[in-house]
Amino acid sequence: MSDRLMTVNADTTLDYVEGKAVGETFEWESVAVMNATADRKDPDAVRLQFELDNLSEEQLPKHMEELELTPTQARALAADLEKHAERVEGATE
Repeated sequence: MSDRLMTVNADTTLDYVEGKAVGETFEWESVAVMNATADRKDPDAVRLQFELDNLSEEQLPKHMEELELTPTQARALAADLEKHAERVEGATE
């Protein structure tokens, strides 16, 4: 188990995905965690979180990315993901 900033539990959206950090002078591939969430009480935004495992501190300090999305933005992202998923499924069948 990696030392994470994100909490990973049974409610985590995707606890194992392939990820990549790309910078001007580096490219690092690793296992990652991705989560979509909102506050339990009085939610005011959807949060999309992403964290790569085992990054070398020299290349990229331990961190996670978090986006705050409005409900409209979250739905637009979900629709785009669904569209591309269908395209990939169609190409692999």
